[in-house]
Amino acid sequence: MSRRTLSILMLTMLVLVLSGCNPQAAAPIGPDATGIWDKYFVYPLSWLIKESALILGNNYGLGILVATIIIRIIVLPLMVKQIKSSKKMQEIQPEMQKIRDKHKNDPQKAQAETMALFQKSGVNPLAGCLPMLVQMPILIAFYHAIIRTTEINSQTFLWLTLGEKDPYYILPIIAAITTYLQSKMMGQANQGNPQMQMMIIMMPLMILAIAVTLPSALSLYWVYGNLFTIVQTYFLYRDKGNMPTPKGGASK
Repeated sequence: MSRRTLSILMLTMLVLVLSGCNPQAAAPIGPDATGIWDKYFVYPLSWLIKESALILGNNYGLGILVATIIIRIIVLPLMVKQIKSSKKMQEIQPEMQKIRDKHKNDPQKAQAETMALFQKSGVNPLAGCLPMLVQMPILIAFYHAIIRTTEINSQTFLWLTLGEKDPYYILPIIAAITTYLQSKMMGQANQGNPQMQMMIIMMPLMILAIAVTLPSALSLYWVYGNLFTIVQTYFLYRDKGNMPTPKGGASK
């Protein structure tokens, strides 16, 4: 991952926070929603959560779980593409390290040779950004669906009121931990990349800082999504024996 990727992630979180600065100003969402954003993004998510909850005994926590699984299945092709790109990056890591060592005093030359290596190997360094870029509008739509749907934000699940912050900060902490585990798994292929290692630490801290300010329903969605991705990544990497291992280790 490059600085550009980290910047995109930070921008994603910034947009998410700004989108909810004044939720009271937004009208409640319903079947009469108009406009592309409300009609085709926010209302369908609101409807999906409510209908799933009704099927599962009016349990909105489980309704969010069903909505999360459906969303993750829809974006699965992008995740598979990201995993394949990560595997290719893993394969060319030794050559990338040679380039960094050879041109450690000439960053521009190192960058040019690295890009040439990407082109030669058929690696798209921005492929890893696609799932996050796609999930950005989904996250914002999910937030609006929660805030603007009384049936959702007034419900309780476990110790939580879905439209309010977690009073004990338990869910934000779980969100940060699962984000770390997910990032660690996804980043094993780039162990020699200091920027990637920095992101593995920074991303959970960013999630924790943001989750403590947002409705617990959104943190719940994030935790469900992380758990889904962790399991998904494990099986996708295990396929053909390509699970990344720590430096010096051997793939099983």
